[in-house]
Amino acid sequence: MARCIMVQGTMSGAGKSLLVTALCRIFRQDGLRVVPFKSQNMALNSYITRDGLEMGRAQVAQAEAAGKEPDVRMNPILLKPSSDTGSQLIVNGRVRGQYAARDYFAMKKTLVPDILQAYRSLAAENDVIVIEGAGSPAEINLKADDIVNMGLAEMVDAPVLLVGDIDRGGVFAQLYGTVALLEPREQARIVGTVINKFRGDVSLLEPGLEMLRQKTGVPVLGVVPYGRWDIDDEDSLAPRLSHTRAEGAVDIAVIRLPRISNFTDFAPLESHPALGVRYVNNPEQLGVPDLVILPGTKNTMEDLLWLRESGLEAAIRKLAAANTPVLGVCGGYQMLGRTLSDPEGIEKQGTLAGLGLLPCETVFNAQKTRTRMQAEVLAQPFAGARLDGYEIHMGRTQRTGAEPFCRLQTGAEDGAVQGLVFGTYLHGLFDTGSLTDRLAAWLLERKGLPADSTPTRERAAYKEEQYDQLAAQVRAALDMPAIYRAMEAYNHG
Repeated sequence: MARCIMVQGTMSGAGKSLLVTALCRIFRQDGLRVVPFKSQNMALNSYITRDGLEMGRAQVAQAEAAGKEPDVRMNPILLKPSSDTGSQLIVNGRVRGQYAARDYFAMKKTLVPDILQAYRSLAAENDVIVIEGAGSPAEINLKADDIVNMGLAEMVDAPVLLVGDIDRGGVFAQLYGTVALLEPREQARIVGTVINKFRGDVSLLEPGLEMLRQKTGVPVLGVVPYGRWDIDDEDSLAPRLSHTRAEGAVDIAVIRLPRISNFTDFAPLESHPALGVRYVNNPEQLGVPDLVILPGTKNTMEDLLWLRESGLEAAIRKLAAANTPVLGVCGGYQMLGRTLSDPEGIEKQGTLAGLGLLPCETVFNAQKTRTRMQAEVLAQPFAGARLDGYEIHMGRTQRTGAEPFCRLQTGAEDGAVQGLVFGTYLHGLFDTGSLTDRLAAWLLERKGLPADSTPTRERAAYKEEQYDQLAAQVRAALDMPAIYRAMEAYNHG
């Protein structure tokens, strides 16, 4: 059976996902067969595996860092919030149903067999499993039915690293308070604390580190510096969503919908030297960009109403009338059509008028499309661009008169184009770099600027470099021998 190490945090956004990603790459570099594992994830950024199953994007990045094909066993339970009080429940990659928060908490212990089956099958095939917790283990109102933090650690007998975020302030209180709120048996599982996102001279922290050791009885196993690694984020805490100013020759405005999903689609645009990507949530921020992007969303109809009420719908329609290009992806594509109908109440019963910028009509139903897909763009001026992405959506969209955006490998057509308005269901459409290059050249030409002739690298090769850089910096900051000893003592002691 595999050895394991679990990374828990003092709060959401403490850096658990990034640390797990780094450890997956470090163990891989050390010649071990390693996989990530997160029993329950709550995120709107998801991914479709090659066998058509859905999982959280954080575990996808971690699998890539580990050199493994993403596998739903790495994230057996995925919750996708569809409202402030409810989520779609996905178990082993398939939709189980829609649950109010109270109902989910009442039944989640019944998911333990699914969690343990996924974990044990991974453990039988690998040398190391790096487990990620969720939120904080010290949420005392949730501890009794925990299946993702200390509850999981006890189920699989995992040693724990506790991570605190110094960039937000109060890191010593975070770490000490979290340990103090745990039960003695839970405290005993913590083999080390880690301070994350540090800027400055580590020697200045030493007095605090020593006091933290004394008060918790737990060694500090590392101080990880603040870094700017371009690695996919998975939720609304992502720093990239706070970028409100473009830093490139071309200004691209992505609408920050309340339930925005799969915003990682646009990460390749952010890394292109000529493109400046910013996220906006009101007409004043929108201004007059060179391209408007309507992204995916977990609730298209509710976010369409928000777009209307915020004044952004009118602003986008005005820009489109003035020949500003508009691109809609997945839910954004649905919004650009004439009507959205939900006869079964999947999202919001009834029919809404769309933005009317594409001659399309969408009807929602209970069947969820989940498939990986290669495609070739047909739309000018991007014709010939090669895509390798995935579809993940509820509903079917009928094109009535417009040209298709691309042709899928199956021979079917996807999306719609009318004038300078483009729509597609394909997530990951910029990952190959092919569409990115054509888009950048076209937008630069529209501004009378020369295009960069250097082809954009495929996202996969670029990400490999980022994982290596992350691993090098984290390896230098952590006491890896101590982590190996802890794993050996726990898993074979």
